[in-house]
Amino acid sequence: MPHVLSGTDRPPGRNPGIDLIRGVSIVLVVVHHMALRIPLPKTGLATVFPRQLLMALGFSGYEAVFVFFVISGFLITENAIRRWGSVARIDLRAFYGRRFARIAPCLVVLIVILSLLDLTRVPDYVIVHAGQSLPRAILSALGMHLNWYEGRTGYLPGGWDVLWSLSVEEAFYLGFPLACLLVGRHAGVRAVFFGVLALSLPLALNALSDAPEVWREKAYLPGMAAIAMGVCAALFAATVRAPRKGLTALSGACGAILLFSILLDEPFFRRLMGNATMLILTGSVALLLLAFHWGWGRRRAARGTAWLRSCGVMSYEIYLTHMFVVFPLVGLFHWSGSALRFGWLWFAPALCLSWGLGWVVDRVLSSPADRWVRARLKAAAPVPA
Repeated sequence: MPHVLSGTDRPPGRNPGIDLIRGVSIVLVVVHHMALRIPLPKTGLATVFPRQLLMALGFSGYEAVFVFFVISGFLITENAIRRWGSVARIDLRAFYGRRFARIAPCLVVLIVILSLLDLTRVPDYVIVHAGQSLPRAILSALGMHLNWYEGRTGYLPGGWDVLWSLSVEEAFYLGFPLACLLVGRHAGVRAVFFGVLALSLPLALNALSDAPEVWREKAYLPGMAAIAMGVCAALFAATVRAPRKGLTALSGACGAILLFSILLDEPFFRRLMGNATMLILTGSVALLLLAFHWGWGRRRAARGTAWLRSCGVMSYEIYLTHMFVVFPLVGLFHWSGSALRFGWLWFAPALCLSWGLGWVVDRVLSSPADRWVRARLKAAAPVPA
């Protein structure tokens, strides 16, 4: 069965709109980790921009990760449909092999570096909490349960802490192809399963209301619900022909307005809608992804956004490594004795250096290792009779 594109006539290739959303999200994550240490509302920018805008810019990292979750579910499902014609025909060996090729090389190198920094007692990288140890941190990172480990023992140093979302993702993708194959050709059952999971997000957050803060942030089910929203969007796109341009534009505009409204004033939506706010956020991302999938805003998304889109392309590499930029820059800021009002000047170098480090990791490690592993998997694949 040849790989086919269902529900669209768009040829395979990078989608500038999706890369743009990912780029904005990774920028928000980097800014967030800088702002935790150099609060933007306390810098000189507060005399120029509204406090609410600076709060939104500096403290939307958690929401940005959920945007990543939705995009991940959409792209993984879309690629599976393109490759095998249907998620009911996923090749388990190929699926897991490709996930390994994409995730493992950078992850293993990162863990080795973080371990060496801990053993040599480099500040900001030493595991100090009672009940935590380097061997258990390594096991939790490789075993995709670092989020659970932090939930039980507290936050790990920043370089380790970013791996919590990877644990949620990979736990989801461990079961995703199995669930698709188990349901088989019963598309309705599959849609209901992932739909219920996606809509469970507010209930999952409500159930965590009395849990410690670290577990409320990093629990499995809310993140998996966000990924499932992306899966649902991709399944919908695969079964519905592209609507008229007006409806596509409406989907994109509604998604963009809702998403950026929540990012701009998330506390307002929280007061109004409680934990349903995160469901609106994941739903708005799904609307945007559908619109981009159907060709909406392709030229506009590509116009003047090359740097942001490149951040989106390298979002995994930047996400894993940006704390190696944040910690030294914040240290230099404090060492220099610079007044806090000038702290905003350090954010642009943080973004540029994070991009540069991500680029190096992508060119030197991630892409070559990905190609090498995939070539070995292809060579070892059985030849059809």
